Amino acid sequence: MSEQGRKHDVVVIGGGQSGLAVGYFLRRTGLSYVILDQEAGSGGAWRHGWDTLTLFSPAKWNSLPGWPMPPSEGEFPGRDHVIDYLVRYEARYDFPIVRPVRVETVDRDGDELVVRTEGGDWRARAVVSATGTWSQPFVPDYPGAADFEGAQIHSADYRGPDGFAGQTVLVVGGGNSGAQILAEVSKVANTLWVTLEAPTFLPDDVDGHVLFERATDRLHANLEGRKPGTPKGGLGDIVMVPSVIDARERGVLGSVRPFERFTGTGVVWRDGTGTRIDAVIWCTGFQPAFAPLSRLGLVEPGGRVRVEGTRSVAEPRLWLVGYGEWTGFASATLIGVMRGARDTVREIEAALR
Repeated sequence: MSEQGRKHDVVVIGGGQSGLAVGYFLRRTGLSYVILDQEAGSGGAWRHGWDTLTLFSPAKWNSLPGWPMPPSEGEFPGRDHVIDYLVRYEARYDFPIVRPVRVETVDRDGDELVVRTEGGDWRARAVVSATGTWSQPFVPDYPGAADFEGAQIHSADYRGPDGFAGQTVLVVGGGNSGAQILAEVSKVANTLWVTLEAPTFLPDDVDGHVLFERATDRLHANLEGRKPGTPKGGLGDIVMVPSVIDARERGVLGSVRPFERFTGTGVVWRDGTGTRIDAVIWCTGFQPAFAPLSRLGLVEPGGRVRVEGTRSVAEPRLWLVGYGEWTGFASATLIGVMRGARDTVREIEAALR
């Protein structure tokens, strides 16, 4: 590709759900843009999810802007259904996506930002970072972890329960991922669920859309200077998808508080007792994938970039979309990313005109 062909008004880094949402709004402007994606195909982080991963709410509550997600066979869309939707979404809008392209760094060069990749440089007047978090799994630092002789994997690398059959497995992390993974691993292994606090569960008849409604209420409350109301659906935060309901019926949803340290063959609890274990599955979340931004000097010690809305304060030619609450409420979800993507493109269009 010629040097001129690699020069655009906007370069979007990342072709997952956030990058596609930004692309949807960019295509409605007169700006030239390209989406650079490191994956070999469509689907973003969903390509790496475990086989039985599901959303927490029906398809109608998990749509990107412009085109609703088609209904799924079950109540909650699974990983393959989401990937198929993203594949068809890309084709529907014919986004200018180049893949696989791994972005190495972003540099300043006069009035432009230079996006450097393995296959050459791309120049832009504005850059949108939509790299997500999946490639940066977070594992807490526990004493003795390096001495533990068993297996340790993060939920980012978990594919299914078969490799844990007959073992004693710690599932660490109290969110929905921890609950779903525990539910299926407990069918083939002896499991212990380690959480900071006792998990709280939504009623069986309340789906994950209520979590989005809560985030909306928090946003409005903050804007209006009031306290959020009573949480919709009760105080729980773990969605009772069918696999988790089944785990409850089998009596395996009990949890214990964190251990103190690892030994070579297990863990030691706070009361000094020990337990032999064979493996640990860390369901402890992710951090923003900001390696390409390292040379811009924007990433703060906590792993975030200071923003106003989604725009970098220190580098106003850079926007960040889809990293969670600090870049817009529910922005790391399929339905929630729309607002941040729309507002980002409005700002970019105004800045470049």
